[in-house]
Amino acid sequence: MKIFLLTFWLVFTLILTPFVSAAENRPLYARAEIPTPVLSTADFRSVFGGLTGQTLNRDASSLVRAVEFIALPGTVFKIENTYSVNGTQIYRVQTSDYPPQKSGLYIDSRFVSVSQDPLAPRKKTLPPKKKIIERMLSNQGSRYVWGGNVAQGAPELLQFYPPSAGISAETQSMWSLRGLDCSGLLYEAANGATPRNTSDLIHYGKPVAIAGLTAKKIASKLRPLDLIAWKGHVIIVLDQTRTIESCMGCSPQGGVTIRNLYAVLQEVMRARTPVNSYPQKTSAAEKPFVIRRWI
Repeated sequence: MKIFLLTFWLVFTLILTPFVSAAENRPLYARAEIPTPVLSTADFRSVFGGLTGQTLNRDASSLVRAVEFIALPGTVFKIENTYSVNGTQIYRVQTSDYPPQKSGLYIDSRFVSVSQDPLAPRKKTLPPKKKIIERMLSNQGSRYVWGGNVAQGAPELLQFYPPSAGISAETQSMWSLRGLDCSGLLYEAANGATPRNTSDLIHYGKPVAIAGLTAKKIASKLRPLDLIAWKGHVIIVLDQTRTIESCMGCSPQGGVTIRNLYAVLQEVMRARTPVNSYPQKTSAAEKPFVIRRWI
């Protein structure tokens, strides 16, 4: 029995040691100095390297699901706790730039500066409409990356979590999170002035009345930068004939893709129902979408 308890204690200690809180004199606030990956786990090395030091923690769709988003420079965090994970300080944080998560939000201390005093929030300056559209168009062909909202990614990940051996160019690109997801395409183009998640975008701006309309009538009502949105995806209107989005299956190559507006609406309406305002709760059978006009 004593041997069992001793073994259990040793295993328990080994598991928890990397996550011991350093509460004394810990900083209370942090500011992103460079694009800063925000993860749903404190163990960054398990995501970028894994047991062999050469693999990314991907799901069946090859997405790195532990990535929540990439905080833009100037993003301010409130530090909830400090951990030492494999010799690196990791902060559990909150930020007004992203909704709280049950798993928590975690950043690597090397991406940020810290302070005991409250920090001014990041200035959110919305570019002109033309500039937003130009920025999105410039990213056409960028790969789809879960949690990606900086097209060039965070190359410091390769420096802070270097692969133990050579990796392919594709893995290197994914390792540094080069690419954009659907709401990240808009977020980057708008200087981070728009909500980061579709769960917020479905209520952003003003509603466009589309309930009961055909795809053709809906298309006639749309303006540049209107959002065709539902929980899980957003498509941005470019003009009277085109949309832009980032997804895995919206084109043979995936990623940031331009498509025909009317064809997109027809496709969406084969699976979803147009509504004027997104319901607070939906059943499994309900699949609504909305149009939001925010600019």
